[in-house]
Amino acid sequence: MSLNRKPIPVNDAVASVLENITLTGTEVVSYLDAHGRILANDLVATHDVPLFTKSAMDGFAIRARDSEGAGGDNRIPFKVVEEVPAGATSDYELQPNEAFRIMTGAEIPESADTVVMFEQAKETGEGFTVRKTFTPGDNIAMQGEESEKGDIILEKGALINPGTVAVLATFGYSEVEVFKKPEVGVLSTGSELLDVNDPLVRGKIRNSNTPMILAQLKRAGIEGKKYHLQSDDLDTLYENIKSMLEEVDIIITTGGVSVGDYDLLPKIYDKLGAEVLFNKVAMRPGSVTTVSRLGDKMLFGLSGNPSACYSGFELFVRPAIQAMMSSEKVHAPFIDAELDEDFTKPNPFTRFIRAEIEYDGGKVYAKPSGFNKSNAVTSIAKSNGVIVLPGGTRGFEKGDAVKVMMTDVTSGADEFGVE
Repeated sequence: MSLNRKPIPVNDAVASVLENITLTGTEVVSYLDAHGRILANDLVATHDVPLFTKSAMDGFAIRARDSEGAGGDNRIPFKVVEEVPAGATSDYELQPNEAFRIMTGAEIPESADTVVMFEQAKETGEGFTVRKTFTPGDNIAMQGEESEKGDIILEKGALINPGTVAVLATFGYSEVEVFKKPEVGVLSTGSELLDVNDPLVRGKIRNSNTPMILAQLKRAGIEGKKYHLQSDDLDTLYENIKSMLEEVDIIITTGGVSVGDYDLLPKIYDKLGAEVLFNKVAMRPGSVTTVSRLGDKMLFGLSGNPSACYSGFELFVRPAIQAMMSSEKVHAPFIDAELDEDFTKPNPFTRFIRAEIEYDGGKVYAKPSGFNKSNAVTSIAKSNGVIVLPGGTRGFEKGDAVKVMMTDVTSGADEFGVE
């Protein structure tokens, strides 16, 4: 068993994870159940949009040439000959200075070529007058101007959002092929852990990492499976993980990834024959984060410290899940912000700090969230992002420019962006 712990840069660790994932299969779901899923094929327009040339406004459909010369005191009169509400059509052929009263979305009769908005007209007994010369196409949505039949509306890998569902309905897709969600199992190790309903006893703590990760999975659209470790010894843990491998695509464990006498996961990886991609990352907190691969299964060994566990999930697990579903955006988005509080601690490695992000006066401000040690739990509840400080820096002052990983935003950035 190798205990070599040479730290690798965060970007290299993320790249290693993404290079080793296996795509999930696909399945067909109802368009009503497609929200939050990833398209498995390009979404192609089945007809023109608009399907026909239509009015973009409530008003009067006229022939533009009949308005020539209008202006100032010279008002040109029109007679309304027919009404065309939305959903109706008309084959009447306009004669000079005749008009249709037309509603938004109604098909433009063939003999008309422009629409006069109600507020551009002065209504009379028989119709209205205008004092403006109109040009063909004014206030009209032309057939196919938004998209034409055969156009690719969204590419494979796009996230299906509410707007996508509307597009599916528009083009008659009652079903859509999407990537399957990976099955994810979560197991926390440590003889010191109690369940949520257990009374506190000396030397033990309640397990907060498992429910936190399950919530992070849910935020990523995944219903994780919670597993229980009956006894924190090598044989029991080995059998637990072997059983999990038969049921899930990804295993997330927390704790037990260091090299202490009671840290068992390095031995488990070795016994399973798993390929360890890395076992130390140049980051704080969470440097002992370990990721392994066994066939097409991924095993993420996250730190037992809550803050390190949280950041490890966002940096490595969430991108892996998105990549397995061929998502075009696998990372949480990064934004520029101004540090709103001094952070004087030196950063030999890239440091990830739970943060409260606020927008005020056209600027984004970020400040460390409460008690900021890696084993702190309560400050995670106050955070809505993570400040990323590059390695090799000696501390930052209020007002300095920083990068922030927006963990509470589900659509990712194209680039990872951590130096």
